[in-house]
Amino acid sequence: MVDPTSELGEDVTEEDAPTCTVCGDPIVQEATHRVVTWIEDGEVRTAHFCDEACREEWTHPTEE
Repeated sequence: MVDPTSELGEDVTEEDAPTCTVCGDPIVQEATHRVVTWIEDGEVRTAHFCDEACREEWTHPTEE
């Protein structure tokens, strides 16, 4: 896993890239990449999203 605080350069492969928490797609050099960070049980947690729509789905899931 690539350090989420560093810039994702051209040398990042799909295997090393973070994946979207909602859809599971690898995020490689996406200008739409979003990250949410929070503290839970004294540990830093992060969630990566390929775009704003996936972040919104995670934040406000649709009821089925």
